[in-house]
Formats: sequence, structure tokens, C-alpha cells
Amino acid sequence: GEQKRLKMEQQAESSSPLRQYFNLFAVRYQKLLDESTPHLPARWGFTATLFLVYLIRVYLLGGWYIITYALGIYVLNLLISFLSPQIDPELNDESEPSSLPSTKDDEFRPFIRRLPEFKFWYAVTRAILIGLVCTFFSFLNIPVFWPILLLYFIALFVVTMRKQIAHMIKHKYLPFSHGKPKFASSK
Repeated sequence: GEQKRLKMEQQAESSSPLRQYFNLFAVRYQKLLDESTPHLPARWGFTATLFLVYLIRVYLLGGWYIITYALGIYVLNLLISFLSPQIDPELNDESEPSSLPSTKDDEFRPFIRRLPEFKFWYAVTRAILIGLVCTFFSFLNIPVFWPILLLYFIALFVVTMRKQIAHMIKHKYLPFSHGKPKFASSK
């Protein structure tokens, strides 16, 4: 983070004025992202507000259902990556130890996601922003019968989540753990 920022600042000093402006913007943008990392509720609140603005705009304009459908499919794909372990136990070789504990006495190993929370938030927020920008271009408003898209998305969501939950149950992992379990002392 900090070394990358210093390198970008050094490059900005030895470039054209336009390049310096873009480098300065990149440095400030990265600093803003770095500072927002520990503020989980504020980040997700911003994303929820942005999504609400997007939904209101689509509702009031009465269009862009294909964009909304694509956004939903993309976010569903991100959600599956967020809920999945980094190393899938089904694809893991038997010679390597599993990344998830398999017995009660097995050593505690924290759940490591395929897609970390910050990257998940960043990708979702960026996708919503892109979708919002797309609603300003009328050529992207392709007329479709939206109830079919909605039913198809709901069916896809249910089937995908059922499969993901079955995977979680089969391999005994919970993607929302809060650290190593603590046991009461035996005094």
C-alpha cells in the first residue's frame, strides 16, 4: 500500500502535467480505499444506498432490465465466490491436508474465502456504479418482458444457493465464523 503510493508519487513528479494529474488522482483514490478498509458498516451502507438509487432509477425509468439482470447474475457469482473456501475440499488431493478441519479434534484453521470481503465489496460497488452509468444510455435499454427475467433469476438464485448450502453442510464449514472458538476454563 504505502510503497506503491510512494512509487506512484515519484512517477507523477517526472511526467507530463496530465499524467501527473491522473497519478495524483490514482494515489488519492487508493488512499481513500485504504482508509475505508476497516469501516465495514459504512462501506456496505454506501453500497446499499447506491443500489437503492440504482433500483429507484430503473423503476422510475421503466427499463434497463437486461442491465439489471446482468448485474444480478454478476453479484450472484461474486456471492458464491465469497461463500466458498479458497481451496475446495472436493477438488483437493488426498495427499494434501484439507484446508478445513474434518474432525472435532482436528487443529483449528480459519475459513479462508476464495474472494475476500473487501474485494467482494469493491466488485459489487463497482458493478452497481457501472450499471448506474449504463442507465444513462438509451441504446442499452433493450425491451424485454421483465417478469421472465425475474423468475429465471429467482430460480437460478435458489438452485445455486441450495447447491452452495449443500456443499457447506457436506464439508462442515461455515463462512461466517468469528475466529477461534473459546472454551470456558475448567476451574
